[in-house]
Amino acid sequence: MGITALVMAGGKGTRMGLREEKPLLKVGGKPMIEHILTALRNSKKIGDIVVAVSKHTPKTAKFMERFPVEVLETPGGGYVSDVRYAVKRLKLEKVLTISADLPLVTGGIIDRIIERYNQCNKPALTVAVPLEKKERLGLTGEYVFESGNKRLAPAGINLIDGRRIDEGELEEEILIMEENEVAVNVNTPQDLSIAERLFLEKLHEGINHAT
Repeated sequence: MGITALVMAGGKGTRMGLREEKPLLKVGGKPMIEHILTALRNSKKIGDIVVAVSKHTPKTAKFMERFPVEVLETPGGGYVSDVRYAVKRLKLEKVLTISADLPLVTGGIIDRIIERYNQCNKPALTVAVPLEKKERLGLTGEYVFESGNKRLAPAGINLIDGRRIDEGELEEEILIMEENEVAVNVNTPQDLSIAERLFLEKLHEGINHAT
């Protein structure tokens, strides 16, 4: 049985300074959340897909009617509290949570993350990116923590055993990744322009390899 993917798409996105809901901001001509759904569908290890929206993202909820996913409206009280609400409401077991602002992520990357989670035998896993990697790309890294003398930024991808959601702080594996696919999460207009540039570069590379 595949792991359930929980796409977190209920945030206000206030740092973008735009009227458009953040999950619907376009990279490569498609809303970021559509790129996420494509990656999840391409994953060999994901089963069901749930999109968590809130009162802050009504257009995103409407857009999701085009896709074969379950949509759950959360209270919109914040990322962590909304994850907890969704996991408990749907009685989820093994769940991958992913922010709706990672437009470059791929199914292959997701499968690698899940493989590491299955191997680590811990109830939780957090994907993190070295802060210096984000800085090299010109990306923001508002939330920073230290692990093993490294300064890291959360990538917005986590795995958790939902049956243990009420146990407080769980033992977790920190998976450090430097791929652009996980380094690029869009929180500011500058991040969006960088995501667009990297998307086009990757597209051109694919075209060149095919010819």
